[in-house]
Amino acid sequence: MAIICSNISLSRVLTTLVLMTILAAEKQVCIRIPDQITETTRLGIHPTTSPPLKSAVFALGSFWRSEAVFGCLNGVLQITVGYAGGSKTNPEYRSLGDHAESVQVVYDERLISFRQLLEVFWSSHDCRQVFGQGPDVGNQYRSIIFTNGTEESRLASVSKGREQTKSRSSIVTTQIQPLGTFYPAEPEHQKFELKRRPFLLQLMGNLPEEELERSHLAAKLNSYAAELCPPNIQKKIDVKINEIIKKGWPILSDL
Repeated sequence: MAIICSNISLSRVLTTLVLMTILAAEKQVCIRIPDQITETTRLGIHPTTSPPLKSAVFALGSFWRSEAVFGCLNGVLQITVGYAGGSKTNPEYRSLGDHAESVQVVYDERLISFRQLLEVFWSSHDCRQVFGQGPDVGNQYRSIIFTNGTEESRLASVSKGREQTKSRSSIVTTQIQPLGTFYPAEPEHQKFELKRRPFLLQLMGNLPEEELERSHLAAKLNSYAAELCPPNIQKKIDVKINEIIKKGWPILSDL
């Protein structure tokens, strides 16, 4: 691993954007050398101090938007869109069989719990809609909570019961089922909202696709691009980006 520290480079400005307005984690200002620094090192996570990471998988409609729903949550480190809940082996976007579009959320359970992720899940889609979400119609957009173990199943069931009591006029259609295999979707579907904002990708240094998929920063900026961060975070990122534009800093096309 190699890190070159600089006090005057453009990378310091970009890193400041990352550390002060989005991640707010490390105090060290550095230039990242591609393919030599792991994502956990960039986040200040080292083998001897690694947090207790867990993963949760949810289906709540189109995974393009679902990914952005979770990305700005404190404690969420990585999000991958994919397919789960069906029997087809190696599904693809144009041939996913009976799978549902899903999101895998990697999180630090010291900062956010599965119970809190469930609260976000329920508040971010219409769990009573049958055979789709909003304008997206089809079995692939059904609502599912995938569980790992008895405790998650219990929490999911309790939360579903609570959701049902909010209204008896319709039935909560959300399924609860053990997680089988989660199949990551094709690269073009990862960080979909972020990729619609090329300027943000340039601010990140145009990361290779595999790094972009597992990037903590990319997960947050994906939510920002979809305008799904909390208003105060959305505003802070707006201000910092506008400062960079106002000062006329050049845009990075590559590293």
